[in-house]
Amino acid sequence: MKHRAIVVLLFLFLMNTVQASGTTALKVLQLNTWHATSKVPGGFAGLVKIIQQTDADILLLCELNNGKKENLTGKLTDTLQKLGKFYYGNDRAKSAGILSRYPINYVPATYSDVEDFMTKAYISVAGRTLAVYSAHLDYTNYACYLPRGYSGTTWKKLDAPVLDVKAVLQANRMSRRDEAIAAFVKDAKEEIRRGNMVLMGGDLNEPSHLDWQADTKHLRDHNGLVVNWDCSVMLSKMGMVDVYRKKYRDAVRNPGFTYPSANSGAEPATLTWAPEADERERIDFIYYYPNRWWILSNASIVGPEESICRGKVKANDSDDVFITPEGVWPTDHKGNLAVFEITTAK
Repeated sequence: MKHRAIVVLLFLFLMNTVQASGTTALKVLQLNTWHATSKVPGGFAGLVKIIQQTDADILLLCELNNGKKENLTGKLTDTLQKLGKFYYGNDRAKSAGILSRYPINYVPATYSDVEDFMTKAYISVAGRTLAVYSAHLDYTNYACYLPRGYSGTTWKKLDAPVLDVKAVLQANRMSRRDEAIAAFVKDAKEEIRRGNMVLMGGDLNEPSHLDWQADTKHLRDHNGLVVNWDCSVMLSKMGMVDVYRKKYRDAVRNPGFTYPSANSGAEPATLTWAPEADERERIDFIYYYPNRWWILSNASIVGPEESICRGKVKANDSDDVFITPEGVWPTDHKGNLAVFEITTAK
């Protein structure tokens, strides 16, 4: 009897341990929709298809405007619901929006620089609160074109590449990207202080400093430059983790290009702004603030394997991991899919 009691107690202990350490998988899809999918024939259906294909729980979508009074978020949630997939969404989303299978509590932006470029929401998953930000930062003063011999304001070819790092960063800071990220950092630090988890993703319209170091300075028309791009440096100093670079640390073997993406539904000339340069870049991201409650279990690039390079479609020459679309690809960007495991709150 004594031995049996010990076995029962051990069983109960193990059961409690399993329950205490239970986890919930969370899939996050980030994607620029290219003027609300209006640039590619069948683009909206293609967006719906990739959401079905990835089966994401949270969608961080941007470039939701197409110059019309069309509500892409509402149209998307209605269409998905008819297909048996229910998402909560914000009908008032501007350029950046958040959709979620979990109920959303949208939060008015505290700072004007965030309000212009980010949408914020609280989402409860596994009993824990996520402060979620969807971003679409300022596209002007796209300074990563300067070393490639193109203007980041007029998009015209320059007489020569700009090879002074200080001049490149000075031009970069003429945008409003760094102000938006500074405001995000201030806001996110408060969420962390409150004990909330922080997730941010979107088209930042700026490369990562992790992709412009000594190992890549002679690749992709970087023309010998090592550039510590402002936004990614600020995010890194805060403690935010770049999902794709966390999973794939080698920027040579796994560049993770997200722009410009090849698209069989669009002519290459409509997909490039620097047609004589290798403008391939990673400007779309998912970031998270790490803590003991969640771990990153997987990360992938979502979209066609091919990119646009020197004005033409170029086959993939990397070790990147892709989720290739089964339907029409709706955009000139590729996206990111991150999979997290979240420990269930007691």
